[in-house]
Amino acid sequence: MAGMSDLAAFKRIVSAAVLAGMLAGLLLTAIQQIQVSRIILRAEVYEDAAAASQPAHAHASAGHEAWQPANGVERTLFTALANISLAVGFGLLLGAAICLRGKASGWRSGLLWGLAGYGIFFVAPSLGLPPEVPGAAAAPLADRQLWWLITVALTASGLLLLIFARTWQLKILGAVMLGMPHLIGAPQPPVHAGTAPAELAQAFVYATAVANAVFWLALGGLTGLFYRKFADHTA
Repeated sequence: MAGMSDLAAFKRIVSAAVLAGMLAGLLLTAIQQIQVSRIILRAEVYEDAAAASQPAHAHASAGHEAWQPANGVERTLFTALANISLAVGFGLLLGAAICLRGKASGWRSGLLWGLAGYGIFFVAPSLGLPPEVPGAAAAPLADRQLWWLITVALTASGLLLLIFARTWQLKILGAVMLGMPHLIGAPQPPVHAGTAPAELAQAFVYATAVANAVFWLALGGLTGLFYRKFADHTA
């Protein structure tokens, strides 16, 4: 019986994550097309102009460029596919958290889980590494990825202790864990510069923050809604 119960819970998590991920991924793609993609395209114009102004010998050893989807429908389709894949993965994490919590869920509870996901996976890392438009200077990719992973892990653990720990000592530990990545500091480039104007870069940060907030709230609410529906259906 325990095995059947575990299998049913696994099916609920996967089913809820797939449905919620598809809808939230499409929603994110739509928002990006409205307010994020146009900023990226404008920044790419500045980046291309800066590259074209470089001496010819600076590009001689670059070789052939990596393939990229063409602007328009092709780029939108690839973006949607990436967003849906990412949303399903995050939906699985939310579904597992809801299941482990062991309490009846729904869209209201899901919104809270989505808000936590937004804080963990976007807000906390963005405090040290804000979203960057094309052409912006950045620290080495490996260093940024490592700091991002550490920040996500410590933020998730810190929130878990702050919200669910029963002793004040553990809650204090949770607060310390939240601040540790930012006390250490994110890796930064030697010089902060970019080809796009500063106001365009700032607009990109705001637009990305809004898009991710809507995405996470939608993903959390939908995951909680579908998880509850599947639980009621199999009860």
